[in-house]
Amino acid sequence: MTTLTQPIVTHRPELMARLGQPCTYDLCIVGGGATGLGIALDAAARGLRVVLVEAYDFAKGTSSRSTKLVHGGVRYLAQGNISLVREALHERTLLLHNAPHLAQPLPFVMPAYKWWEAPFYGAGLKMYDALAGSAGLGTTEFLSRRETLAELPMVKPDGLKGGVKYWDGQFNDARLALALSRTAALHGALLVNYCRVDSLIHEMGRVAGVNCVDQVNGQRYVVNAHCVVNATGVWVDELRAMDDREDPVAGTSESIPMVAPSQGVHMVVDREFLGGSAALMVPKTADGRVLFAVPWLGKVILGTTDTPRHDLAIEPTAFEEEINFILGESGRYLSRAPSREDVKSIWVGLRPLVKPPSTEGENTKGLSREHTIVVSRSGLVTVTGGKWTTYRAMAEDVIKVCARKTLIKSTQMGLTKHLQLVGAGIGIVTPIHKAEGWHLYGSEQAFVQGLPGANRWLADGLSEGMVRFAARYEYAMRVEDVLARRSRLLFLDARKAQQLAGDVAAILRSETGETAAQPAFETLCEQYLLKNLQKS
Repeated sequence: MTTLTQPIVTHRPELMARLGQPCTYDLCIVGGGATGLGIALDAAARGLRVVLVEAYDFAKGTSSRSTKLVHGGVRYLAQGNISLVREALHERTLLLHNAPHLAQPLPFVMPAYKWWEAPFYGAGLKMYDALAGSAGLGTTEFLSRRETLAELPMVKPDGLKGGVKYWDGQFNDARLALALSRTAALHGALLVNYCRVDSLIHEMGRVAGVNCVDQVNGQRYVVNAHCVVNATGVWVDELRAMDDREDPVAGTSESIPMVAPSQGVHMVVDREFLGGSAALMVPKTADGRVLFAVPWLGKVILGTTDTPRHDLAIEPTAFEEEINFILGESGRYLSRAPSREDVKSIWVGLRPLVKPPSTEGENTKGLSREHTIVVSRSGLVTVTGGKWTTYRAMAEDVIKVCARKTLIKSTQMGLTKHLQLVGAGIGIVTPIHKAEGWHLYGSEQAFVQGLPGANRWLADGLSEGMVRFAARYEYAMRVEDVLARRSRLLFLDARKAQQLAGDVAAILRSETGETAAQPAFETLCEQYLLKNLQKS
């Protein structure tokens, strides 16, 4: 079990000094989302020399913008993809065990308004239980009309026949990413955010490292490595094209794109719109999509959409039709239909949907049908696709491919199966402390409570001491880092986050000496408040 009485300091000058030291790493990972951080932890746990660089903040992109579900994939069961569901259910169990302070079981209820819906969907969910076996989180139950209304007090009662209740998991995605980064650092990995790769190093036709630049002060760094992994999510094709241009063997031909991005939009409203502690799941909306209303950190998440997107903005904005879809479909099932004025925050993420490349490479469909691994002629390893629930299995698959291609030495597998993440030890959590957000720190709760300003509350779930902890031990550099990902306030209530930007900037300045980019954060808050929508 991993517990820390004194967390590892993430003082940036020290991190950059380490990055500047002459060293040839076994593995250099580009990308600090779920996939890259999972690979960093897996490799570091095996004793490999690991460095990871991220152009923005850890989990800045897709990995902080999920529906917050740790799930086996009920939709994949309907598609007959049994092997994928079984793998995801197995990984769900491991994740809940390895990060119990950040991931917990959550009941879901499917309301039935037609006589056939409950038996039809219930039969599939009973199969879901059977696949989970002893790792199941709870038994699927058929609910009467009265029981369904007790679980979902604000669901529309007119025409309600009953419902089906099943169990999956929920988690805090950005804080899980931080736990992965800090656990990898505990095992010796060097992780640096705000450090952009702008070119690859090639020696005799093989990738031998990266050139990167500190986004804070513009200083350049050369990072040598035996193996470079491209784990940049929807942006993997940018690095693949860079590899192709700089590869003297490949010449000037450009890589065929692997990713077809899909946009997912989520809205947040007050808890009163849903009521109760269960999540609402609609398996088939008017246009065949899935709709969720999920209680999370005192609010309710509504979503999600699945819209093709051709540009790759780091902060994509919602399309008008996506806003109308979520509000309209929510109004079909909730007694009180949410309006635009009720939206506390909206966030958009880009999913990396994989198009199988026709170039020579290695595809891991035999290991998992959701993610794909390709090794280029020059030895650049690219991984994309997948989902948060299976991040650990994806990391293992990448290391297997790297070892099979002799890019790294072969090592013992499965070391992360029961490796608990930082904070997973037993903490001092009371109902009051849970409301205040202390439970998210797990076994580090007492340490955070001992920091200056621990009991000076800036907002629900965020104290001055938490901001200081984020700056000293969680790689936080900017106001957005704290209010979007160390705290989740931007995702829960963008207007409140906007109001706190000045206070957080002052605390960060006292800790890091850096001038936080508050004007940029003000603009971001406006975007999360349903401003600057795009026409699709």
